[in-house]
Amino acid sequence: MAAISRVVPEWMREYKPSWLSADLIAGVTLAAIAIPEVMGYTSIAQTPVITGLYTIIFPTLLFALLGSSRLLVVGADSATAAILAAGLAGLGIAGLSPNTAEWVAWTSLVALVCGVLLVLARLLRLGFLGDFLSASVLIGFLTGVGIQVLTGQIPGMLGIPKGKGNWFEQQWYMITHIGDANAWTVLFAAGTLVIIVGCRLISRNIPGAVIAVILSIIVSNALDASSHGVAVIGPVQGGLPPFGLPAGITLSDIPAVIGVALSCFFLIIAQSAATSRSFAMKHSQRVDINRDIVGLAGANFAAGLTGTFVVNGSPTKTEILDEQRGRSQMANIAMSVVVLIVVLFLTRFLTNMPVAVLAAIVFMIGLGLVDFKGLNRIRAARVSEFVIACFTAIVVFSWGVEQGIILAIMLSIVELVRRAYSPKDFLVGVDKAGAPTYVAATAGSESLPGLIVFRFDARLFYANASLFVDEIRKLIDGAPTPVRWLVLDCSSIGDVDYSASLNLADLITALHEEQRVFALAAVDPTLMGALRAYGTLESFDNAHIYPTVADAVEAFLKAPVNQAPPGE
Repeated sequence: MAAISRVVPEWMREYKPSWLSADLIAGVTLAAIAIPEVMGYTSIAQTPVITGLYTIIFPTLLFALLGSSRLLVVGADSATAAILAAGLAGLGIAGLSPNTAEWVAWTSLVALVCGVLLVLARLLRLGFLGDFLSASVLIGFLTGVGIQVLTGQIPGMLGIPKGKGNWFEQQWYMITHIGDANAWTVLFAAGTLVIIVGCRLISRNIPGAVIAVILSIIVSNALDASSHGVAVIGPVQGGLPPFGLPAGITLSDIPAVIGVALSCFFLIIAQSAATSRSFAMKHSQRVDINRDIVGLAGANFAAGLTGTFVVNGSPTKTEILDEQRGRSQMANIAMSVVVLIVVLFLTRFLTNMPVAVLAAIVFMIGLGLVDFKGLNRIRAARVSEFVIACFTAIVVFSWGVEQGIILAIMLSIVELVRRAYSPKDFLVGVDKAGAPTYVAATAGSESLPGLIVFRFDARLFYANASLFVDEIRKLIDGAPTPVRWLVLDCSSIGDVDYSASLNLADLITALHEEQRVFALAAVDPTLMGALRAYGTLESFDNAHIYPTVADAVEAFLKAPVNQAPPGE
């Protein structure tokens, strides 16, 4: 029984028949929205339209059978599609051109390598890697991707060629060639935007993109849009996806795509984990990120073996599924079946769909990635994180998505170290009811006459230990009355390394030499164990270790005014 529980996903073991009708309706609705969306993503990945549909057939099914999350929708994603296209273009392989069979083979290779990396991540239990992209950096990164995506679609919406060179050169080319825009193309794009925005204003449950696609095909056929200079998708090869290893690819090609695959890998881990956790928390459900990694690995193997590109957990499609009251991965299975039917029997109807319509759909997707509200919240809360988010966004759209993901990881780690190096300090007091009060620790202040209760809001390690000691010395030297007791509130100090323990021991010795009492309050077992292991506790006896700050303050109030430190 235990072996079965390890193999069968939790959502399947706990599935209730009463959920089925809601899941089927949610799956069909999700398919209607996802089909034009993933077709649009192919314009970012620069692959044939049919490959977008392939991303939500077998990859989605594999995640449903292997993953942990009940709601996470896996398929094509704008951010990973952008990383993929930029990375392959930067390889400089002779003859490798977008929208060709060879290009698709290389995108499938990247998906397979991502699958291998995800398997390694699961074996090594590296699900925590997703936590190294902070929320602010991830917002900045996705905002940069959004800007790159939406600006990249404007030429297609105008009916003019896309410029060459870097992002700035491309925008300059577009601005200087606006006069060459095709009026019919602009009308199709504008009509699509109006329909999508109008449907959203009425209800987010109305699939505006689907309505725009259907109407555009009808109008395009009626007016023979291609004869008016409107670019259309053209014949779309239907049928089942090709099964097997990418054609023409050998083992010697793998090293070339490691960098691209690593960039996709980090984003897959971060974005999928964040999406799974947020929706699981919303519904009071459990989620196993390491099991989700198994599902994502299977999904990317399925993508690589069925002629398509990297797949990822999609926040937008997951939000749609939640809005449609989907209860489990059964809804995603229903979506895959609907898409499979489209691939087998309905692709011929896509032939005369204007490219501008897909460009407009992707434009709206890119606009949705630009998180104005999130950036504003970050700016209001912490300016330094806002600057990092903006810098990340600028690097992504102006330099490159692959460089942006590397920078995002580096900035997340740097910000973590910076905040640990220079955390907030507090002077702790006790009000009349016995509850602790917190004010900024500044020279010239004290908790009580003769008492300083100091709270350092981070773990102690080699980089911030000297700062910690300096802050305490400033408080003691600047106190309005001679300090008899210094109490360290350890509720935020979860651990201490060897270097910091030496600094702490020196501080205790110095305070005792000055006839002051040093005490610890609210020490957790991890910190206590580290202090014992490093011998720091030998500097004072257990009479000056208190379970709470209030207990330490009470001991200070009862102590004789001329009390000397232990051992004196």
